[in-house]
Amino acid sequence: MISLEQIEKSFGKQRVLGGISADFSDRRPVALVGPNGSGKTTLIKCILGLVRPDSGTIRFNGNPVGSDYHYRKDLGYMPQAGRFPDQMTVGQVFDMVRNIRKDSQRHDEELIRDFRLEDIFKKRVHTLSGGMRQKVSAALAFLFVPPVLILDEPTAGLDPAAAEILREKVRRETAAGKLLLVTSHNLADLEELTSRLIYLCDGAVRFDDSLDNLKAVTGEHRLSRAIAKISGKIGRAHV
Repeated sequence: MISLEQIEKSFGKQRVLGGISADFSDRRPVALVGPNGSGKTTLIKCILGLVRPDSGTIRFNGNPVGSDYHYRKDLGYMPQAGRFPDQMTVGQVFDMVRNIRKDSQRHDEELIRDFRLEDIFKKRVHTLSGGMRQKVSAALAFLFVPPVLILDEPTAGLDPAAAEILREKVRRETAAGKLLLVTSHNLADLEELTSRLIYLCDGAVRFDDSLDNLKAVTGEHRLSRAIAKISGKIGRAHV
């Protein structure tokens, strides 16, 4: 579905991505992890078409995306912090997005129902807590039934019940064959929702394999210690 071929990106003299290649055609749910400044956010923005790589090719369903961003209609994106016009009501935000995407004939309103968002449709965005904004962002990410889901810190700020509602939704969607890319500091989310891990450091892929193989290679049963080991914080592993 999505493949990356030697993606490079610099901002001024700072090289952020140094030839990233990865293929997601098997649709295994993927955890994208790495230290701050490793290039995760820039890579996600390249996939979303929000940042144009300096070189390399991004393919969607085998076709180079180039300057044609129509493929983005097939991407559901949940940012770490949703930004919506403060003076709009929640209902107006959903109406606005539906109007922008009026070509879409299918809507998935399951999270609107499960999060009971209709109860806050008349509230203005600036009055919402961080957790409520997260719920709105999640519902928008799934709204147009996208085959690809990109979730950035999806459960951050959610109460335990809401976080489990979202995890269950993600499990159902990935079981149905949708591609998931998720980045999170909540390692429980990564263990529950993903089976493949890509570790970025200094703009390069340092590890790309299953979570099970990561633990086997590092000799660690806990994901946190396995990731720490490949990052060089605990001993040294040959990966």
